[in-house]
Amino acid sequence: MRIKQKPEDFSVKESYRFDESANGRHRVYLMDKQKLSTFDAVNRLITKFGLKPGSISYCGLKDKQGRTEQIIAVDGADVDMQEPDLRLKFLGRTDKPLSARNITSNRFSVTVRALSHDSLAPLNLATAEVNRLGVVNYFDSQRFGALKHGQGFIAKDIIRGDFEAALHNYFARPSELDRTEDAKVKGFWRDNWGKWDARVPFEGAKKYHRILRSLRDHPGDWMRAFLQIDSDYRAMILFEYQSYLWNEGVRRYLQLLLPREHMFPMRYQAGTLLHFRDASPEVLQSLREATFPLVGPDTTFSDPKVAEAMAWVLGREKLQLTDLRIKNAERLLYFKEEQRPLLMHPHKLVVGRTQNDDVNRGDIKVNVAFTLPPGAYATLVIKRLFHFEYTEDTKDEVRASQRPRLVATERAEAHVEAEQARKREEEGPSRHRTLASHSTRAPARATSREPRPGGRGERVSVPTRAERPAPHARPTRAGAPRRDGATASEGEGTPVATPASASAPRTSSRRDERSGTERKAGRFGTPSREETPGKEARPPSRIGRLARPPRGLEAPAASEGRSDRAGGPRREERSSRPARAPAPLPAFTAAPVPEPEIPLGFRAKQQKRKDVKAEARQEKAEKQRLAAAKSVKKQKRK
Repeated sequence: MRIKQKPEDFSVKESYRFDESANGRHRVYLMDKQKLSTFDAVNRLITKFGLKPGSISYCGLKDKQGRTEQIIAVDGADVDMQEPDLRLKFLGRTDKPLSARNITSNRFSVTVRALSHDSLAPLNLATAEVNRLGVVNYFDSQRFGALKHGQGFIAKDIIRGDFEAALHNYFARPSELDRTEDAKVKGFWRDNWGKWDARVPFEGAKKYHRILRSLRDHPGDWMRAFLQIDSDYRAMILFEYQSYLWNEGVRRYLQLLLPREHMFPMRYQAGTLLHFRDASPEVLQSLREATFPLVGPDTTFSDPKVAEAMAWVLGREKLQLTDLRIKNAERLLYFKEEQRPLLMHPHKLVVGRTQNDDVNRGDIKVNVAFTLPPGAYATLVIKRLFHFEYTEDTKDEVRASQRPRLVATERAEAHVEAEQARKREEEGPSRHRTLASHSTRAPARATSREPRPGGRGERVSVPTRAERPAPHARPTRAGAPRRDGATASEGEGTPVATPASASAPRTSSRRDERSGTERKAGRFGTPSREETPGKEARPPSRIGRLARPPRGLEAPAASEGRSDRAGGPRREERSSRPARAPAPLPAFTAAPVPEPEIPLGFRAKQQKRKDVKAEARQEKAEKQRLAAAKSVKKQKRK
């Protein structure tokens, strides 16, 4: 069985009441949210409208995975939000903030998928047991989100007085299952723990700015920094561990009351829960009337079996009730004692008709609707009804069931990072030089390279703009007209000497600077032209490449007084001219990474088939229309 495969599979509507006042300070809104926890929705409203922390009150926490409706009250401000995943509807005003007393019940509608036809008979039997016995009022897995994301019980660190460990687990321990900006922020502080002045390159860091400001102003005061967390979330951290103690105490209490053959286990996020299939009338009546305490430091027990069960749990946790009192922060961090009913009874339980599952082909689905009191978990009722098929998902199963788009995005990001790392290794460190290093190396670009033994020839120096001679003093070709109208002689064709700064040997060419290596071998390991014996050195051409004259036009090297066939200067004079600077290399541009193809799901394939059929019907209708028009024309001709 599967639940919450789609947001609309899990729907919650809150039944509420509040004392309406025309001039009330608190504005009451009906909040409709989807794929958002109550904390996330409230934080978004506070951030968008600039509200103070704690200015929004609510009756209770609702599930993140699903579509839920609940009321909230905003203190002293009018807000409005109409977004796809978060909508507000104004209901009125009240004088007091909302609390758990303002909620009467919750109506749930849950679609259970991936069922087989053999599940119908056990489902009918389980429905009868739930109507007769009820369901044990445990706290379910969504209460223990910190365990799911690998943070552990932060309350244990607080009880030990280790607030540094509590802070580290709170905002420096990213989850493997989290794909949001918050996980990147936690990963950053995990790698930069203690460097509170470091700049976080993610927008999600605003959530922790109060904690970081406290750590910068008061380094080492871990308790002060921890108290900067929102008060509702601090209470949630303590209540999470308190709920775990309650679950373990009730499990031990049922073992003391009921025989083993009447119970069956069920896995959940924090361990194992025990449910019962049958009980004697006397025990069942006592269970219906019983409550079990959420323990605090001053809790007392009237039932000896409750005291025995709770003592067993505290002994296993190596705690005493007095350890639940937080030293030096009793008013801000405390375990609130409260009595919780041991059983819950779903009202108006309706199991709908079975239908074909549109997500899991070949399976069936069924809708279950019921009403629960405040604080009860609907997922426990579903698990109790389908206990014969339900299994708790592991981390690997949760990761595999995530949306394909997230998996594709993760693969694309890994591919881009690998490509960038490979290109950085090929380019070397020269691409990441600072401006100062470029300025110190800039004069070397105008220098010449000393001819290598047996190399290609001499690379002529390129003077800078300040060192270039005036236009009338530049060398001219013999017999070429000058700007002043005279004719240059052969003696005037000699070049002007370059300054000493430009004649320094150049350490590497521009291409060698980019690659960071010397070019001593050919492209595929063959010896280069410099290392090949018998090759003549040739001067560079005008565009910076080595010039290769056409065959048959080579000038004789022995004749010194003869000019070239074109009447130009001798080869020695031509080679001594200042050559142009090498053409700059093209800018480095990373090749676009192709987006990975996302496989089509069942619904996408079904929609594609429908589109193909619709196109075929349109083509057929068009052909019929043309045939009818053609027949009409024939009849008119007749």
